[in-house]
Amino acid sequence: MKRILLFVVALLCGWSGYAWERETVWPKGKMPHRQDHQIAAMTDEAGDPKFNADKHRVAYLEWFEQPDASVRNGACMILISGGAYESCCDVGLIKLWHETLTKQGIQCVNFVYRTPRPVGLPIYQTAWEDAQRAVRLVRSQAKKRGFDPEKIGTISMSAGSHLALLLATSSQTPAYERVDAMDTIPCHINWAIVNAPAYVTTDAETGTPATRQGYGVDVKLSDVFKFDEKTCPMSLHHGGNDIYSPNGSTLIYRELRRRHIPAELHLYPNEGHGAFGLERGIEFMNQMEFYRKLAPKEDIMVRFASDEGRREKVTEDVWPEGKMPDAQEHQCKPYIEWHFPKVKKTDAIQIIYSGGAYERNDPDGFEAAPIRRYLNDLGMTVVTMKHRAPRPKGLAKHTTAWQDLQRAVRLVRSKAASYGLNPDQIGIMGSSAGGHLTLMGVTSSMHQSYWPIDEIDKLPCNVQWGLGIYPAYVLTDGIDVPNTTGGNDDSAVIVPDFSFDKQTAPMFFIHGDADGWAAMNSVKVWEKMRSIGIQCELHTLALSEHCFYHHASPGTGSYTWLDQIRDYLKKLKVL
Repeated sequence: MKRILLFVVALLCGWSGYAWERETVWPKGKMPHRQDHQIAAMTDEAGDPKFNADKHRVAYLEWFEQPDASVRNGACMILISGGAYESCCDVGLIKLWHETLTKQGIQCVNFVYRTPRPVGLPIYQTAWEDAQRAVRLVRSQAKKRGFDPEKIGTISMSAGSHLALLLATSSQTPAYERVDAMDTIPCHINWAIVNAPAYVTTDAETGTPATRQGYGVDVKLSDVFKFDEKTCPMSLHHGGNDIYSPNGSTLIYRELRRRHIPAELHLYPNEGHGAFGLERGIEFMNQMEFYRKLAPKEDIMVRFASDEGRREKVTEDVWPEGKMPDAQEHQCKPYIEWHFPKVKKTDAIQIIYSGGAYERNDPDGFEAAPIRRYLNDLGMTVVTMKHRAPRPKGLAKHTTAWQDLQRAVRLVRSKAASYGLNPDQIGIMGSSAGGHLTLMGVTSSMHQSYWPIDEIDKLPCNVQWGLGIYPAYVLTDGIDVPNTTGGNDDSAVIVPDFSFDKQTAPMFFIHGDADGWAAMNSVKVWEKMRSIGIQCELHTLALSEHCFYHHASPGTGSYTWLDQIRDYLKKLKVL
């Protein structure tokens, strides 16, 4: 193949301080489906008054400088702009990705495909042809440019993410007929970081925003994605208010799970069309060891062992003597503990309790103490709860714990003002069975779990937010056991425990993708919440199992999860 190498100074296209090498994707006269209205150029270049369209008809790769030898790791990332298949417009994102990933030791190459949309063909067809050829060309140059031919990933935006999904799921489907020996090289990619993919659901696949927001019994995942044997792991990132529906990302995620392909899903509340969570994408690559080995795991109880951020602890019973509903002799006595920070920086209150299958729970264990210490250090008051366990006899497994939680919220609300705190800024958090209990508290506060016993029970028990950490027992395929179908089947639906009443609060979910109490527990609740107009945040973590954060490696989402909770609480303006 005759290659045209263009060495230019970055200033020509706004890349001040950098130089790059351009390489056309197609040999002269061999580009399929050439159409005279199409060009291959980023919008900053195409907008230059001196731009000559006839010199920019062929898709190209733009190779950036090699990473410094001290961090170079043998990986390569193909950067793919969006632009509705009408242009390649994400100049700023390409710059950000290039600068960030190069510092990580990754070779970056910008892929510029033909736009605007072709006439008489699917909107993606010529771009897909360019993309398959581009991956072959990148792989062919691995040795020359110092990276592993099986360490090629993509990062993309919008229509570029639709294109990346075609590369990630459908590499065994030829987009064009072979033109030369280059086309014998495989065109699969090894991973994908996918931002705000457009046109993924059938109400948008013709090239529009999702006309029904990705909902409807007849709205499906577009069948252009084949999910063949070379489908790769992905990290999917989407804004909850994106007109190119985030349901497209949840449907892609579900298909990956059905095929046991590790994946992450990151959903951001109240965000529109955009690229979010680049740091989560880097953590995904770390977790998957795409370009470096994982660091040794650390025990969270060792990382957060100190109570130095706490000023005082106050303990009180949940129920007055002789007034506890459904009292059973085999169960422990419930209580709450107030943990006041040395330096109060917010008047909000976080209630925390652990999991334990409703058979046990430990307010001083790894599911409660570290987050309590972390939030105390941030200046937040924390209340830990010991609810009744083991499970009650003759009642649903969560009944007495739910009673304890509703009473605890009322107790906290009744005392908040006396401690200089806000009775209307209360959140709850639990892990595993505690995550199920959190969903009970968040979605069903108008549903009375016990008969009122005193004046405190006249107070509402609704909360303003919930933190659901790998919640269990959420779907019908896992009512009392790990999810038998992984929650992936459409037959696995949300259990009737949750009312989703008018007081339902927004939530933050984090869940291991490899958890037997499946990540789909969180995903399907996120979908339900969005359908009733409640925006939540969700993160799933590739290869991570139940209790993922007890022992976690630095540089992964299992390690930084507390910081993600902090950022969420800041978004709620309670920190």
